[in-house]
Amino acid sequence: MPTVTVNATELFYLRRGAGEPLLLIQGMSGNHLHWGESFEARLQDAFELVPFDNRGVGFSGPLTGAFSIADLADDAAGVLDALDLPSAHVMGVSMGGMVAQEFALRHPGRVRTLTLGCTTPGGPGSVPTDPAVVTAMAAAAMSGDREQAMEVAWTYNVSASFAANAEAKAAIRATLTEAPASLPVLLAQLQAIAGHDTLDRLHEITAPTLVVHGAADQMLPVGNATLIAERIAGSRLEILDGIGHVFWWERPELAADFVRDLAGVRIRG
Repeated sequence: MPTVTVNATELFYLRRGAGEPLLLIQGMSGNHLHWGESFEARLQDAFELVPFDNRGVGFSGPLTGAFSIADLADDAAGVLDALDLPSAHVMGVSMGGMVAQEFALRHPGRVRTLTLGCTTPGGPGSVPTDPAVVTAMAAAAMSGDREQAMEVAWTYNVSASFAANAEAKAAIRATLTEAPASLPVLLAQLQAIAGHDTLDRLHEITAPTLVVHGAADQMLPVGNATLIAERIAGSRLEILDGIGHVFWWERPELAADFVRDLAGVRIRG
């Protein structure tokens, strides 16, 4: 299993495809499997994809203590260091989008383009998640019933129309069961998310930026996308009508097209 030692933690990574590097940063509880084959297949003829697992999740080493979103951003930079990649296109979704924001602020010279998906700037100025959603997700996670937790996660992470897609549901469930995140890791990630706040610093980001968000996102309301895009000069905002939180699963080809267009690269062949 390919791993690199970054900030005293073993981080799992993959390199696949051909072209300029695209660093992929997953969200809360997510790992490299959660990008999905449909989305990656549309990108790997245009980029060398570099998905990795955040500390404590997937095939990376066990969690050793508390961390911040900034720590995760430095982990991402450490992955590039270990792979001898001076810079990359960067895409982060949900919590990974928070990490990508911090990455762009802390390591601006290493970002060729920046894609921020279904994420939030955090802090008191952001648009909060509906408390009912928070309560339902927390109760499911704390229940110890993995089947219940997966069912609730499916309900709130996809749109109502996509929820009826049995094939997609089976595919996502398969990724959730292969390397599930533990409750201590989820709590540590929640603590890191609670401390995230980039709203008043986003104007410092100068990389070409895409902000993409599903209009039916129940996890992180779409108003956060507008807040981010308003503060990053020249950024492109794409709001997907009727689409939920995991937009790259619901519309993989369109999402990949956005990333390729931002980078100005085409599929080979």
